[in-house]
Amino acid sequence: MSALHPILNPRSIAVVGASNDPAKLTGRPIAFLQAQGYDGSIYPVNPRSDAVAGLKSYSSIADLPEAPDLGLILLGANRVVDAVRDLSERGCKAAVVLASGFGEAGEEGRALQLELRAAAGEMRILGPNTIGLVNLTDRIPLTASGAMEMSDFPVGRIALLSQSGGILGSLLSRAVARGIGFSKLVATGNEVDLEIADFLDALADDPDTTVCALYLETIRDIDRFRRAAERAIAAGKSIVAYKVGRSESGARSAVSHTGALAGAFEVYEALFRQLGIIQAQTFNELLDLPAALAQGRRMAGKRVAIVTSTGGAATVVADNVGLMGLDMPAPDAETAQALLALDLKEASLDRNPIDVTLAGLRPDLFRAILKILAESPSYDAIAVVAGSSSIAQPDLVAAPVLDSLGLTEKPVLVYVSPDAPNIVSHLNRRAIPAFATPESCAAALAALSPRSRLQSGVIPDLPEVDCSDLSPGALNEAEAKALFARFGVPVTREVVAQTPEAAAAVARGFSAPVVVKILSSEILHKSEVGGVALNIRPEVVAETCRAMLDRVRASTSARVDGFLVQEMVQGAVEMILGFNRDPQLGAYVLLGAGGVTTELYKDVAIRLLPLTRDSARSMIDELTCGALLKGFRGRPLADVEALVDAILAFAGMVRVLGDQLLEAEINPVFVLPQGQGVRAGDSLVVLG
Repeated sequence: MSALHPILNPRSIAVVGASNDPAKLTGRPIAFLQAQGYDGSIYPVNPRSDAVAGLKSYSSIADLPEAPDLGLILLGANRVVDAVRDLSERGCKAAVVLASGFGEAGEEGRALQLELRAAAGEMRILGPNTIGLVNLTDRIPLTASGAMEMSDFPVGRIALLSQSGGILGSLLSRAVARGIGFSKLVATGNEVDLEIADFLDALADDPDTTVCALYLETIRDIDRFRRAAERAIAAGKSIVAYKVGRSESGARSAVSHTGALAGAFEVYEALFRQLGIIQAQTFNELLDLPAALAQGRRMAGKRVAIVTSTGGAATVVADNVGLMGLDMPAPDAETAQALLALDLKEASLDRNPIDVTLAGLRPDLFRAILKILAESPSYDAIAVVAGSSSIAQPDLVAAPVLDSLGLTEKPVLVYVSPDAPNIVSHLNRRAIPAFATPESCAAALAALSPRSRLQSGVIPDLPEVDCSDLSPGALNEAEAKALFARFGVPVTREVVAQTPEAAAAVARGFSAPVVVKILSSEILHKSEVGGVALNIRPEVVAETCRAMLDRVRASTSARVDGFLVQEMVQGAVEMILGFNRDPQLGAYVLLGAGGVTTELYKDVAIRLLPLTRDSARSMIDELTCGALLKGFRGRPLADVEALVDAILAFAGMVRVLGDQLLEAEINPVFVLPQGQGVRAGDSLVVLG
């Protein structure tokens, strides 16, 4: 049994501060419990009343006849701490604290919240500053919210977990209007103890929940959240998350490009992708996607058949389906023959969308078309467009679609083209996912399409590398590459020279033109001060170094350590490989298009640590520039596996150095043709 069973399914509830007036906030909880037929024990605690709502009232928590599973506290903030302490001492297992005036209310409130947590002891706390929770499956409302005064709550298989009580109420009212049912509703509030992750973990074992919908403002404990999400998905649950804060820059000022390329929201997106969490891009999708997933069907591939009696609406759906990266192939020969055999001269049956025109008004023909598509090997899902004719006859679409569900395991969705909320609700209540916008319908299909968990495979062991000799501060390029090489990242062939003459001497040891760079731990972007020269012949290296030194000294007073003479790498794809640390989510690695255009194109993929080999490889697949590594327009195939090795070696260095590493970046990483490996080019490291 889950440790949260006493809060999700309590068998006895003490309502502290209960009132006899059901119109008051303090009178609602017992009224709600009685209205929903709660069959456990309810113990009102009110020293001024002998009875509340027809139940014996107790003057104090100490007077209760037993230790309740749950305490629902309706007191003001100034009295909550004592009530929590009394419940804990009485042996209560969990408490819901509705009052505000804690961590969200400034320094005084934060101090009071710490007192609250200490008073709870081993007792679990939901809140404070929450509207509570509702177990709709078992009809247990633990809330005083007016949102529960609605009479009709569709029960479904979606658990909604929100860090905002107001948003939970908003989503509930919208869902009820659209016929979407829930299993559990939880508002976590200030999360002094129980967080979204705790309920996500508990719901992994809930047979009545198949989808968890999350409204997230932040993640307080990333490790706890990771473990909970992994366990829920391993248990077969789908998770949909809507994260606010996407408009915030989040990118801190940093000396590396990496800090400018990824804001906080992009790191959250990477986390969701790694964990297999489906991201809701719009507020509406936080209902639409779970509603589609709750049907329990998944697409085997990416092919969608669109069936419509209204051509314009089908075109809009098709457009949005295409934008989601899904396919809409024409029927195969056998499917087309079966459709044409229906002999509907007014219909266009051998193409996709499949326009049934007036046949849509005949349920028998509509049913026959859906049966053919359900059995067709050409399609993985069916999207039905309900036209205006369905306003007067909602079962014109619903009945044939329901019949088709019994013929196939493929998802069948409906887009309702006219403004007909009653039809959307009618279909959803009959377990047919229905949508009021073509964008939502297409997004739902994308959520049902094959998705792989990117964080699969084995996490490599930490490399055993001695770093005890490292000192704080920025390293020059040669020192940075020496550090990368310790961890197995291949680096360019290069030699350090103290003077222009020494640089010329070592350049003669290279068999081709070289790269000459200024060497300085205080100049982290050498090209910006004229500190890089490419394709230099050995005989002009000394002259190049002297001119370079003049340019650099004219631009900066930074200390110069000498010169770096480096092999000139040609015929390679240039990538950037960098590290950064998000203050909430932790360390991550970034891979993207490298060279001088890095910040211009911002073609990057992000993964939080630790990385598996599959996760590292998926970063390459995610990039637009990844096509350059795979033979784009006749280019030679690049050494992708060597790049994967380098990503993992770099990630291993980040894990070993931990908080000691402030900045690390290779730009570019030269990815050579297949079999020739990779080389770390310009490199940057800052140690704390």
